[in-house]
Amino acid sequence: MLAAGKILRNRYEIVKLLGSGGFGETYLANDLDIPVTPKPKCVVKRLQPEAINPDIQRLFHKEAQILYKLAQNHERIPKLFAYFEENQEFYLIQEFIEGHDLSQELSPGKKLSETYAIKLLQEILEILAYVHQNNIIHRDIKPQNIMRRKDGKLMLIDFGAVKEIGNQKTILSRQTSRTVSIGTLGFMPSEQAMGKPKPSSDIYALGKTVIFALTGVEPDLLKEDNDGEVIWKNHASVNNDFADILNKMVRDHFTGRYANATEALQALNSLMLGYAFPTAPSQTTKVISAFALSTSPFQFTTFTVDAIGLMVSSQQKQAEVFAEKLGNNVILEMVSIKGGRFLMGSPDTEEERHSDESPQHGVTLQPFFLGKYPVTQAQWEAVMGNNPSRFQGNNRPVENVSWNDAVVFCQKLSRKTGRNYCLPSEAEWEYACRAGTTTPFYFGETIMPNLANYDGNYTYASAPKGVYLQQTTNVGSFPPNAFGLYDMHGNVWEWCQDVWHKNYNGAPSDGSGWESGGNSNRRMRRGGSWSNYPMLCRSAVRLWHEPGNWFYDIGFRVALVPARTI
Repeated sequence: MLAAGKILRNRYEIVKLLGSGGFGETYLANDLDIPVTPKPKCVVKRLQPEAINPDIQRLFHKEAQILYKLAQNHERIPKLFAYFEENQEFYLIQEFIEGHDLSQELSPGKKLSETYAIKLLQEILEILAYVHQNNIIHRDIKPQNIMRRKDGKLMLIDFGAVKEIGNQKTILSRQTSRTVSIGTLGFMPSEQAMGKPKPSSDIYALGKTVIFALTGVEPDLLKEDNDGEVIWKNHASVNNDFADILNKMVRDHFTGRYANATEALQALNSLMLGYAFPTAPSQTTKVISAFALSTSPFQFTTFTVDAIGLMVSSQQKQAEVFAEKLGNNVILEMVSIKGGRFLMGSPDTEEERHSDESPQHGVTLQPFFLGKYPVTQAQWEAVMGNNPSRFQGNNRPVENVSWNDAVVFCQKLSRKTGRNYCLPSEAEWEYACRAGTTTPFYFGETIMPNLANYDGNYTYASAPKGVYLQQTTNVGSFPPNAFGLYDMHGNVWEWCQDVWHKNYNGAPSDGSGWESGGNSNRRMRRGGSWSNYPMLCRSAVRLWHEPGNWFYDIGFRVALVPARTI
């Protein structure tokens, strides 16, 4: 072992041993090159292969490249500062994370809440989805390799055992079969023990970690049934739907699990939204403005986050929805939006705002209905008889439609149903999107990829980077706002009725579409899309396009208003 006070490369002064394992040791060190006192801390990992040859050196170099790439683009993976070879040993210098690992929170006999377990699973899946998208397998997920920073956020550490998918070698192998030793008993699935890890191997290990949190029973002590599946639910009090997700994560055979973290994260998001479906579909009749429609209540959960993306609250809500039958079992759900007054536009203090979002002005709206989701491809096809979308899927939003196309859809839908369907005005759209909030997004001060579909390579406020799916997702895959509307941020841009005006000077105060003045050759779109920076997904953002133009990130949702037909 390295003695305290030893200096590597005339720069890194060893302070103390942090831990050791089959591949070497980890030390806390001072970085003497930084001209401050006290010196900043870093982590030194010493790796000790059996012998050094060109192949080992090449793999070590590749390993360092992988670690550097991962950490550069995700703030919840420790950064790699340096790597070097010295005296037949390899060294990695990494960021020191102030905090503690989850072995201090998870312990035998201690059962943690379902809320804790869901949050743990969600945070690590967000990181792991990014890792898997880079074709990397962590291979040793366990409580000791999950750090809680001082700000409360979780980090995934110890990527010393990562490997590129399909490459069965490791820089520390004495022989190919050495891969079996990477992993931890109880957290390691059978295919990994045989030296054939897959992304789903990480899913298994994370599932075992969450089950340990819920049950307080160490993974290697849990019994198995006749099919080799772990028996754990009798040790915990947990929602059946959440238990189903965990059961799928820890299936004995990898083919029964989620293939990767993105799949698992989507399943978890769907669970969190599962309360949005009617629990008691009793029919009621609500009179809204000048028309009466038969509506049903549905319940859902909303979430609020702070500027760094931490959830600060969640609430159970209920709204009324009218179901328009389009034929062939296709239904268009329209949410009842109560009338009210709100402040339209963004304040001067809002980060990354645009001048066309000014001046803020009060708008008073009458009740109306708005699509629960953007119009889907199944709904479009039921009315129009075709599907122009690039990203195909019945429950994905229709895209590649122009403003003119959307107006024709509304006209045909109105003739089909005898009701006045139209595009929402900008004021109706923003009022519905905000749902009583004044923050940049309806879920709070920032946006994250577990809340909306946008380019997660970029951030807003102090939130971390995350997943970039590079395509649309099924409508309703992310949390709704307080009115019960989904996908108002991201997924696809949404056409609105209004013509383009460079600012809000002279804008209507009654919520109607702004058709006078401006540029009638430009029509408005709101909400951002899967391909956009997060700042373009804010509630107040307004962009335009020519009405005949179509793109594969622009769709629309429909409004139902008593006397308007546009």
